[in-house]
Amino acid sequence: MSEYQQIVLASRPRGTPTEDNFRIENAQIPIPTDGQVLVRTLYLSLDPYMRGRMNDAKSYAAPVNIGGVMEGEVVAVVTESRHADYRVGDVVQGRIGWRTHAAVAPTVLKRVDTRGNALTTALGVLGMPGFTAYSGMTVIGQPKPGETVVVAAASGPVGSLVGQLAQLAGARAVGIAGGPTKCAYLRDELKFDGVVDHRSADMAGDLAKLCPDGIDVYFENVGGAIWQAVLPLLNRYARVPACGVIAYYNGPGSAEEGLLSQTMTAIVRQSLQIRGFINTEFVDRYYSDFLNELAPKVAAGEIRYREDIVDGLQEAPKAFIGMLAGRNFGKLLVKVG
Repeated sequence: MSEYQQIVLASRPRGTPTEDNFRIENAQIPIPTDGQVLVRTLYLSLDPYMRGRMNDAKSYAAPVNIGGVMEGEVVAVVTESRHADYRVGDVVQGRIGWRTHAAVAPTVLKRVDTRGNALTTALGVLGMPGFTAYSGMTVIGQPKPGETVVVAAASGPVGSLVGQLAQLAGARAVGIAGGPTKCAYLRDELKFDGVVDHRSADMAGDLAKLCPDGIDVYFENVGGAIWQAVLPLLNRYARVPACGVIAYYNGPGSAEEGLLSQTMTAIVRQSLQIRGFINTEFVDRYYSDFLNELAPKVAAGEIRYREDIVDGLQEAPKAFIGMLAGRNFGKLLVKVG
């Protein structure tokens, strides 16, 4: 095998991305130079934040250039090493993008550490999504026994862990998801205390009924109509960790929504207090607190998770577009090799 594949940004989307915004390229597998390692991707993580990288807009991270490899974190195996600290066969993870192979310096990698759990958890419940939920809840949300915690996109990798962490803290977990299958998963498998279908004709009313004493913690990762339903229910001194606003990633639908979009997006991008945050702000807690506390619970089945895996790098654009529309169920991964 002498060639590898990569997917680059062909054009910037206007509104919802299409497959034409991506381009698959073939090239000769690179040869690592001194100090580099050659890695072959096993799994690619697809995440909502990637939509923001497709725009040429100010944010907490630089956008992907036209013709540049789409950004993304992978789990990979070292196939050739010219660095003393890495050997062939080592399993690593890092942001090397949507590609099957890469020659990189180990400074952009770290060894996979799932404490005996499945390899894929390094990109999900024990990776960036899980750490986002953990850091947002433990540092900002800080749920207390008897309080009510609400989270949208609750069947996804972040939201599902937010609800379980709330219950471990003795709080009530109310999850918002789309459709009867996802709602049943929250209710029957994850045992959320309350579930709201955001496709309901009276989503705001349904949420209010499940939160008679108001909302003490709202984990914001959607925005839009859900934020508008949550806002009047927030109690005094309620905490709102905000890590994303997927409702606005493809642009606002009206002038009024545009103002709200700008506000909520700025909260996340600039870490404003309501309290916008990026999980890397708490990276010092990843090994000392997060992995030590959660990995044993995942292994014992006390923390449950779900994955949605598609096969083949060429399927990444279609799967990514589907994720933005809510068609995935659980942590979305691409099995590359």
